[in-house]
Amino acid sequence: MGFFFLFISITLGITWWAARRTRTTEQFYAAGRSISAAQNGFALAGDYMSAASFLGIAGLVSTTGFDGLIYSTGWLVGWPVVLFLIAEPLRNLGRYTFSDVLALRFRQTPVRIAAATGTLATVLLYLIAQMVGGGGLIRLMFGISYEVAVTLVGVVMIAYVLFGGMIATTWVQIVKAVLLLSGAALLAVLVLSRFDMSPAALFAAAAERYGEGVLAPGKLVSRPLDAISLGLALMFGTAGLPHILMRFYTVPNARAARTSVFYATGLIGAFYLMTFILGFGAMVLVGPDAIRAADAGGNMAAPLLAELLGGKAFLGFIAAVAFATILAVVAGLTLSGAAALSHDLWVNVVRGGHADAREQLVVARIATLVLGLCAIVLGITFKGQNVAFMVSLAFAIAASANFPALVLSIFWPRCTTTGAVASMAVGTASTLLLIVLSPTVQVDLLGATEAWFPLRNPALVTVPLSFAVAVFASLRTSERGARARFAAVERRMHLGDK
Repeated sequence: MGFFFLFISITLGITWWAARRTRTTEQFYAAGRSISAAQNGFALAGDYMSAASFLGIAGLVSTTGFDGLIYSTGWLVGWPVVLFLIAEPLRNLGRYTFSDVLALRFRQTPVRIAAATGTLATVLLYLIAQMVGGGGLIRLMFGISYEVAVTLVGVVMIAYVLFGGMIATTWVQIVKAVLLLSGAALLAVLVLSRFDMSPAALFAAAAERYGEGVLAPGKLVSRPLDAISLGLALMFGTAGLPHILMRFYTVPNARAARTSVFYATGLIGAFYLMTFILGFGAMVLVGPDAIRAADAGGNMAAPLLAELLGGKAFLGFIAAVAFATILAVVAGLTLSGAAALSHDLWVNVVRGGHADAREQLVVARIATLVLGLCAIVLGITFKGQNVAFMVSLAFAIAASANFPALVLSIFWPRCTTTGAVASMAVGTASTLLLIVLSPTVQVDLLGATEAWFPLRNPALVTVPLSFAVAVFASLRTSERGARARFAAVERRMHLGDK
């Protein structure tokens, strides 16, 4: 319990410090573009290593074996896409949100409405996973009801973003990244100490107790098309996540943006290697039945493993680390959602770009409050779902709604406003529709015997569909001055805004 209050005290101190430095819209959204490459690398890692990474993957591996590692691999391989395609152009072209990039080439109102819709759909699905993980963790630690636990997580998160903005969010994420990497490394060492410091011996013990099937694919994702679809969502969704894209505006230049991705990739890769050990360690030492008994989605595997290996004190530390993980990611998500509501919709659509700095800051804080309340309600509604799986659905929306339009607007001269808007609208709508028609909702949630759509993750259909719609609509329409605007975008993409 002491670790919880220590972390809360530190982060509230950071928020108080940041609140004194958050006076402008640029400071609220982009930390005044004063974050260094190394700091942003740690913050990116902190933003990305969510409850799905720490709680969800460990839970999936501990209950299903090898297939849970698909998530580790899929989330990691998305970073080269970010490094080589997204980081530098985004920093040079945008201000606060990825729709700023689209608005340089296309008509402001339609692209910002479409981009904000995709952003909010991604953010809300992602928020569900974090709130579910946070609620389960607080319930495990303090014995309070799940609903009260989710509400407490939401209230603390709202405080971080409402008063500290991006400055507070960045430093909370840095602290969280250091704590998470340290805690996971210590837990992994304690697991391996039970098996002569040999991962091979750990895997052999898992196979001996639960059969060779736990070391082979098929228990969680049994069909090749499901595996491919999930992989597409995880890989391309990384390059479309609004809270990740927003982080590139916090650094001073494009070189720092690229370097920060390099730092983040190394940190995230090291962490995902440790999830192999944590998941199989929980499977062997705690057992799948005990893990499911504590939480139906398996999300408490890592905390239960910590309690077994280090007692209540170590459980408190790991739980505090997991709590830090959830709060930091929720803060980043809420900030990106608030930016979509205030910067994209209110300032640039409703007000036509003519809102003063004070009005923008007030609207951003109101949007933060609204999103925080939505997160609490959704977290309570989706009680018991595995957080890694819920996040994969958010990645499907990001991969289908955001990534195709962003890439085509940057690299394809023929893309038009109609093409970009159609891509984002079809990507968002088709992904949400197919998720509702998939076995995830129809079978797992509604109890039907079969689903209308066979794939659990729709990215295999929706990502190509979004690209195809964008190309078709762009070729069927013409836009005066589009080529000239692309030339200006291309020049600025490489040289910056100087």
